[in-house]
Amino acid sequence: MAATGTVCVGMSGGVDSTMTAWLLQREGYEVIGVTMQIWDGTVPLADAGRSGCYGPGEARDLESARAVAARLGIPHVVVPLAGEYRRRVLDYFRSEYRAGRTPNPCVVCNQQMKFGLLLERVREQGIACDWFATGHYVRVVRAGGRCRLLRGVDARKDQSYFLARLTQEQLRSAMFPLGGLTKPEVVRRARAAGFADIAAREESQDFIESDDYAPLFQPTDNRPGPIVDTTGRVLGEHRGIVHYTVGQREGLGVAAAHRLYVKELRPATNTVVLARRDEVLSNGCRVAEVNWISGAAPADGAACVVQLRYRHRGVAATLHREPTAGVWRAEFAAPQFAVTPGQAAVFYAGDEVLGGGWIC
Repeated sequence: MAATGTVCVGMSGGVDSTMTAWLLQREGYEVIGVTMQIWDGTVPLADAGRSGCYGPGEARDLESARAVAARLGIPHVVVPLAGEYRRRVLDYFRSEYRAGRTPNPCVVCNQQMKFGLLLERVREQGIACDWFATGHYVRVVRAGGRCRLLRGVDARKDQSYFLARLTQEQLRSAMFPLGGLTKPEVVRRARAAGFADIAAREESQDFIESDDYAPLFQPTDNRPGPIVDTTGRVLGEHRGIVHYTVGQREGLGVAAAHRLYVKELRPATNTVVLARRDEVLSNGCRVAEVNWISGAAPADGAACVVQLRYRHRGVAATLHREPTAGVWRAEFAAPQFAVTPGQAAVFYAGDEVLGGGWIC
């Protein structure tokens, strides 16, 4: 029996969103393609023909999404969200770096934009939408009126880390048709379905269409300051703390007898602190603004695996509630390198995402 209902699919024009729409269409859903328009030219980025989430190349991506929708025979709606993206994602990104933290714009964009404002604005236009689907490689299991978020079966493409701040309300209407497939399977199906040209396109996960983030900042952000070691001895001068992150080794401009890494950023004194690798290891971290996907926090002392950045393999940890509301401490089973303030810490039990928050 054919599935029923209307699904809005977040379309980028790439193979993942194309196959998401194609699979749902074959299942019998009424499919509508929707795409955020977020580029407004307020950041000085030249169009170098590259692709990224934010930049002047968006015009090509919008045209690609429109063309794919036409080939599928589905409507395509472009939703202007440039101002909201600037305030919620770009301003957040800048403020975190200025505060000596390393932001994760993809986590914020998914929570607030794709699964938030995009869907809200679509419905405000009078478009009936029962479901919202994306090409993320994750799975949702529904049982007992609750939604569980699971890793995608393709460990190399699993994107559950980026969705750990979604709520039950957001997951209730979410669909992820690619979560049970591997990327090679998706590409093979795309070729068989007549989308070989799209499957062959180069993919980009870049945040902005630039080799670095410098265009997002003001000249005043490039304020030089001291580079010191853990004893306070001055080793050199940095070019602005927004250009550094914990664990960084390259581009420090400091000569030393042994390799040095960024251990800490001190915005109050505009100081970058370097140390040996073993001094950049941590036995645990505090995590703020934790979102528990089930809606209920685990018991104090609960065991989990915590993933400290997207490509981190994860480490066994014990969770402890701190007195401050929404703040937990994760104690690691083994020391971890470059635990970075501002990055997302995501908690897992097996394949299930328990929740996540911000390393602080």
